[in-house]
Amino acid sequence: MKLRIHDVLALGAAAALGAAGCADSGDARGSFAAPADPPGSVGVSQGGAQDFGLFRQILEDGEIPGPDTLDDVGFFAEHKLDYPAATCGEDVCMHGLLGIMGNMISGSPCTLIQIGMNSPVDLGALERPPLHLVIAVDTSGSMEGDPIAYVRAGLVEMIDALQPTDRISLVRYSDAAEVVLEQAEGSDREALTEAFEGLTARGSTNLYEGLFTAYALAEQHLDPAWQNRVIFLSDGVATAGLTSPQRLVSLAAGYAEKGIGLTAIGVGAEFDVDAMRGISEVGAGNFYFLEDPKAVEEVFAEEVKTFLVPLALDVELDVAVGDGYVVRGAYGTNGWQGGERGGAVHIPSLFLAGRTSAAEPVGSGRRGGGGAILLELVPKPDQRGVEDPRAVGSLALSWRHPLTGEAHAQEVDIEAPSAPDAPPEAGYFSGDTVEKGFVMLNLFAGFKLAAQLAADADPRTARRTLEALRPNVEAWLADHPDPDVEDDLRYVDLFIENLIAAEANVQPYTPADPPNPWPAD
Repeated sequence: MKLRIHDVLALGAAAALGAAGCADSGDARGSFAAPADPPGSVGVSQGGAQDFGLFRQILEDGEIPGPDTLDDVGFFAEHKLDYPAATCGEDVCMHGLLGIMGNMISGSPCTLIQIGMNSPVDLGALERPPLHLVIAVDTSGSMEGDPIAYVRAGLVEMIDALQPTDRISLVRYSDAAEVVLEQAEGSDREALTEAFEGLTARGSTNLYEGLFTAYALAEQHLDPAWQNRVIFLSDGVATAGLTSPQRLVSLAAGYAEKGIGLTAIGVGAEFDVDAMRGISEVGAGNFYFLEDPKAVEEVFAEEVKTFLVPLALDVELDVAVGDGYVVRGAYGTNGWQGGERGGAVHIPSLFLAGRTSAAEPVGSGRRGGGGAILLELVPKPDQRGVEDPRAVGSLALSWRHPLTGEAHAQEVDIEAPSAPDAPPEAGYFSGDTVEKGFVMLNLFAGFKLAAQLAADADPRTARRTLEALRPNVEAWLADHPDPDVEDDLRYVDLFIENLIAAEANVQPYTPADPPNPWPAD
């Protein structure tokens, strides 16, 4: 199996899907029940992830999402994965898990390394340093009505999560930018509420001046003993001032080097996705899409509790695979650099994830799951000369403490129960959560492939791809109830419905079998 999506998409409908999927043989799926969250452990998320909200909203609107609206880092982060207890003795603990099974679209075998991180830090008792938060809000005319009303409500909701020592500044921008509030105390609820509820919408959208003004205000009060952060919210593209997205990215990168982080929030369906994702990736922060304006309340409250305070900075993950394997794909990270023998990932920042257990109902939102990095391996065709056939790989993690600058490191080795050319007939999972990670990856691949096929004017094959995946996911859920995957399946069904409607506009033809997302060489 090859998880090289870009190669797969180029093959189109020419690649045939195998007749048997994973659900046809219970042997390949394993039989692990969802574990309880280990005591004293909480998930860890990467900064710079685009969440799943835009993809969801397009489907909810009865439309077909494009492939660029789905990001594996953000999609994985909306899945809570319960790793073993964080007992490594550090604030960040790495776990390397192994899965050997058949994929859920074509049934061909695959080997996965799942790299997850969690922390013993108690989210509820987290003692964070004082925070100077500069909030830059788009108040252009397109925000009028529900969007600006929900932003006001979300900001007021956020007040309860502030500490008395925190300082809040507020910038509003439309044709130009204006400082509304400067370094108000977190305990001054009256001043904060008055400033937030006074936001109104009018004018055009000057993204650059809004972001520059927020950064300049943060820099004016920059204190190394504090957390210094900007939240940048917009519902549109730049229509005034400097309109180049690259200028925004350069601005965010420069201020990140000075120690000022950034969280980008897009509202509605018309904002500049590439620009907002770009500034979050270089700004040591996160990127949220608010599929519904009222979701701003969830995001603002969550940001203050978790994503405003990095758990680790300058994270480096090095991967070396055993002599019997080669790497064929890396998912769940935007920073993978490597080849067949391994590679490395640089992650600017790690944050505590808000959700505490995979068994909890999804509720008002799935953000804050934590996610994972997944590596897909294939055995070498010639196993002669392999010294240790059970050695799958070794992982080395290093990171810097965000306040003290102290360096930390951890190493993990991964072993298989058998040689690469003799995988267990019944499949193998070294931990319960890698099975969910396997299902999560199959869902991502199905969504991505269907979106690309639909963009290539082939909604029928896109639908057949999802229809091949759906019964296998449903069969897995029958034995492994999981709120995240159940919600994913709802969007598989919605995607299929939208594709059926789209087929009415396509000339009839004899449909090909759906393509295999992981073709062999």
